[in-house]
Amino acid sequence: MKRKIIPYNPKLVALAKELRKNMTLGEVSLWREINNKKLGFRFSRQIPIDNYIVDFYCKDLQLAIEVDGSIHFEDRQQEKDAKRQKKLESLGVKVIRFSDWGVKNNLSWVLREIEKEIFELQSE
Repeated sequence: MKRKIIPYNPKLVALAKELRKNMTLGEVSLWREINNKKLGFRFSRQIPIDNYIVDFYCKDLQLAIEVDGSIHFEDRQQEKDAKRQKKLESLGVKVIRFSDWGVKNNLSWVLREIEKEIFELQSE
C-alpha cells in the first residue's frame, strides 16, 4: 500500500503541539492502547491534515480517529464536524469517531471497533 501525502496547513503545527500536551482523559486512555504499534500500525496524535487537526492518525491506513468531548454534541458543532469529516474523506482519509465518555467507559469495545476498521481497510 503506497502512502499518500496529504497537504496540511503549517500554521496548525504549533497548535497541534499544544494539543498533544493537553489531551483529554479519553484521548490519553486511547493513546496508551494504540501507541507503539500495539494494533500493528503506527498512529500519531494531534496531526494537521488540510486545515484541521485530527486526534489520532495512521498514515499507512489513512485512518483518523476522533475522540469527541461534550462540545461535539452541540448543534452547531455537529454541523462543523460533518463538514470537516466530508473534507477529510474527500482527501482519502477514513474518519471514525468515538465519544470521550465511550472511550473512558468502554475502551475494550472502542479498541475492537478500531481493529475491525483496520481489518476492513487492509482488505480493500
